[in-house]
Formats: sequence, C-alpha cells, structure tokens
Amino acid sequence: MKSKILTLIVALTCSIHFSFSQVTEGEKKLRTHEADTIVGWKKGAVVTITFSQTSLKNWAAGGENSISINSLMSLFANYKNKNTSWDNSLDVGYGLLRQGKDADFMKTDDKIDFLSKFGKTAFKNFYWAALLNFKTQMTDGFNYPNDSVRISGLFAPAYLLGAVGMDYKPSEKFTAFLAPVTAKMTFVNDQTLADAGAFGVEAAVFDDLGNITTKGKTSRAEFGGYLRIMFKSEIFKNVSLQSKIDLFSNYLNNPQNVDVNWETLIALKVNKLITATITTNLLYDDDVDIQWTDKDGIEHFGPTTQFKEVLGVGISYKF
Repeated sequence: MKSKILTLIVALTCSIHFSFSQVTEGEKKLRTHEADTIVGWKKGAVVTITFSQTSLKNWAAGGENSISINSLMSLFANYKNKNTSWDNSLDVGYGLLRQGKDADFMKTDDKIDFLSKFGKTAFKNFYWAALLNFKTQMTDGFNYPNDSVRISGLFAPAYLLGAVGMDYKPSEKFTAFLAPVTAKMTFVNDQTLADAGAFGVEAAVFDDLGNITTKGKTSRAEFGGYLRIMFKSEIFKNVSLQSKIDLFSNYLNNPQNVDVNWETLIALKVNKLITATITTNLLYDDDVDIQWTDKDGIEHFGPTTQFKEVLGVGISYKF
C-alpha cells in the first residue's frame, strides 16, 4: 500500500496542465501580473445528487429490486492577498441503499469534513501555516445485515486535528502541507461504544462477573507528524480529477504504523447539469479494530485496510 501511495504522490507532483491561447506577449505579462496580485475572497459550492434504481418482475435470471441515492455538498471559501493565504472547505455527504421490496434502507455514505488552513508567506510558494480539521458523521451506523447493534453514531467517532508546519502551494492545482507538530483527538460520544474500546479509545474494565468497574474513556489524544497533499485539475476536456491524501504518524505509539486517509473524485461532465462521478476512499488506522475475513475465509478482528468506491450518474450544480 505504501508503494502505491508514493507512486500517486510522484505522479501528482509531476502532472502539468498546459493551456494554449493566441495572445500577445504584452497580454501574457498582464495576465501573469493579475494572477499574482489578485486579492480577496473566492467562494463557491458544488452540489451533486446521484440516483440508481433496478426493478425486476418475473426475471428468469433472478435478482432483487434496488434503489440507491447518494448526495454530496462541497463548499469552499478561500482568501488571498500578497502575504496571506486562508483556505476553508466543508464537505457533507450522505447515501442510502435499499435492496428488496420490503427491506429497510441502509447507509452507504455519511460524512462531515471541515478544514481550515491559514498561512503567511515564508518565501516563494512556501507558507508558514496552521491547519485545523474536524471530521464526524450524522447518523447511526450498523454492520449490515445486522441492524440491531450500533457500531457508530453522531460524534462517535469524531476527529479533531490541529497542525503547525510549512505549506507548499505553487498553484491552485497542487498543495503539500507538512507539519512536524500535530495534535490529534479522537472522540467517541457514546458510552457503550467507548466501553467496548471502539475507534482506539481505552476500553472499560470489567470484573469477573462482567460488571464495569471503570468506564471506558470517551476520548484519545495523539501527538505526531502530519502530511496532507491535494491535487486537482481538468485532466481531459470535461473530465476533472481531485485527489487528497492525509498521512499521520503518532510519535508516542508505533510511529511506523502510519494512518492513511486517501480520497479521490473523478467527474465526467456530460452537460451543465448531468455528471458521471467515481469516488474512492481508502482508509487505514492501526488503532481501529474491524471484523474482517481474509481470502481463505478465516475471520479476524483487528486493523485492516478499508476501501469504498461509488460510481454514479446524476445532477451536479456548481455555484
């Protein structure tokens, strides 16, 4: 997995986007000057809703009726002047799926992700920067098809990360933020989940009869190093790519086990409203135990790579 991550980083760093236009030399200099001196706020949002449905009746090959809907709202507000850069973003996503006529809806996506990064110019394309990131979800989660035992909920978990370091920002397409000083907090705002030691918090202590003698902790603090890289560009006409990767190493406990959060979005624009999208999310957290089955059918309970992919066609509107 580490080799794949390094390969992507090199590829993103080396990607160059060319734009050709017939302008005079004086116009080129003027546009360059305007781009370098632009100040003020740049704000916007993208709202995407994708939908799919399958209906079967007397279908000899078999199958089940299904319906799914996924939504994503991405907002940003960025400020820049000669010596200051302040980037803010909020991503909210939610998705539901129902398989079978009488089945209940199951959650397929649920996230709230807020990020704020403030920088002061150090030298060309480099900023002394501070970053704040908060992530959580909105509704309860279950290990389907078992929908009787909750495994997550609102602020269970929630992650708060604060970092101070250096931000390399040669253009709006690419940014790399490296922070040797980073504090990360994990919150589990549900005592039942906290008692079970979910999401890496310290579990409850039980006596021989199974009674709790010491409640589980609802938070966990980590201190370490952090790297965030983001790349976005129109790679082909009407095809855009956005990829961001977060890497965190806890200095205080197994620093070699790096936490990974890698998100990629590819969007193909059909017209002003219709867009086809592919989103992927790869996660690895050495402190989060998950029940999983290997290729030999053997069940395990422990940390492993998590992966999610969503392909959809729907409505996308940009503000």
